[in-house]
Amino acid sequence: MTCGTEAHRDLQNLTALIVRHFRFAPPWASAVVVGIAILIMGFALQMAIVWIAGHWAKRWHPLLQLVFVRIRVLVRWAVLLLAVGTALPLLPLSTEVLDATRPLLVAGFILLVGYAIYLGADIAIARYMESLRLDVTDNLLARKAATQLRVLRRTINVLILLVTLGFALMSFSSVRQFGISLFASAGVAGLAVGLAARPLLSNLIAGIQIALAQPIKLDDVVVVDGEWGRIEEFTATYVVVRIWDLRRLIVPLSYFLEQPFRNWTYTSSQILGQVHLYADYTLPIQPVREKCLELIKANPLWDGGVAVLQVVGAEANVIQLRALMSSADSSKSWDLRCAVREQLIEFIQQNFPHALPRTRADLTSPQDLASMDRPRPSTSPQGVAADGRHGKAHGASLPGIASALRSTRAKGGVSDRPTPAQGLAPAGDPADEAGGG
Repeated sequence: MTCGTEAHRDLQNLTALIVRHFRFAPPWASAVVVGIAILIMGFALQMAIVWIAGHWAKRWHPLLQLVFVRIRVLVRWAVLLLAVGTALPLLPLSTEVLDATRPLLVAGFILLVGYAIYLGADIAIARYMESLRLDVTDNLLARKAATQLRVLRRTINVLILLVTLGFALMSFSSVRQFGISLFASAGVAGLAVGLAARPLLSNLIAGIQIALAQPIKLDDVVVVDGEWGRIEEFTATYVVVRIWDLRRLIVPLSYFLEQPFRNWTYTSSQILGQVHLYADYTLPIQPVREKCLELIKANPLWDGGVAVLQVVGAEANVIQLRALMSSADSSKSWDLRCAVREQLIEFIQQNFPHALPRTRADLTSPQDLASMDRPRPSTSPQGVAADGRHGKAHGASLPGIASALRSTRAKGGVSDRPTPAQGLAPAGDPADEAGGG
């Protein structure tokens, strides 16, 4: 207490000395000179504190080093505010000027307190997030915690900002009266403010819901509007999705509560990959199945889970094969699927080239089509068709042809060709005329 009193007395003496040397200047000029001198002293004190603390900070705990780095700006503004608050009562200023500057000091103090709360919450959350292991394979719990912390940190920061600004503005009587009148007439004005702030408020509320329900988490693999990517960052109003080709998709937080999307890692990063192949019906399935299982199990990207090959479709010209294989995450699944697809195609090309997909066609000439469309003659009860010309046979059934052949061979005929008299040669055939002679 004695040191504080002596320091205050020294400042009063310094102020009086400066004012005495500047008797020829107006009072406001003397006040400006005194204020600048006090500010220079304050900045010098702040720099000295930072230099001394920085010299010893290397021996501190990592948490204390983090706190020291983050609060340097806060300390600078706190020293500045302290210097201004100390200098104002010593300056030759009127009572009206002092009364007008007092709310400014109160608002500055409130802003510093809000900034200190913000730094404290941010340091605590950052320190906890450093302990989370997101680089391991089974990081589901870590990603859940990181998602909650990131969303809640953004929400807490926005709330601290709004509350701090509100209290700082309320330190001014004119603003306080305006706020009271606005609250008293909260009808149309309140409705207008609510409608204007609806997008911001809806995204803030959506952020809280996502942090609690967690339909998405940090580093989740999602498909949004047909784009495959990973959740890279959460903000207070939107989510950044890193697409596979390194583009960034900016999606509002409310989208994940109002629109359907696919989350491939909702409960686990493990995923099933599938490879589809098309082959001819002549392909032997079992050798291909054995080779597929061999390829999957030999690949280090396989996690030892699912490995199967099945025929899942049969179309007009081809059959459809599907190979299922499990992997630890979607990136490994993609590489495993590509490798198995390439090796299976090569295996079929080398061992069963005839079973590659092909298109079959029946090529028929117009003459053949015409003969196929010509009506067939009727047959007699004996199995021989008559054309009505002098009793000559025009056609025969298969049993009649066989009987005639046996009869000819039994008579010792020179040729196995049946004679026209037996009704075996069609009408108009050259053999018919030769036999008649």
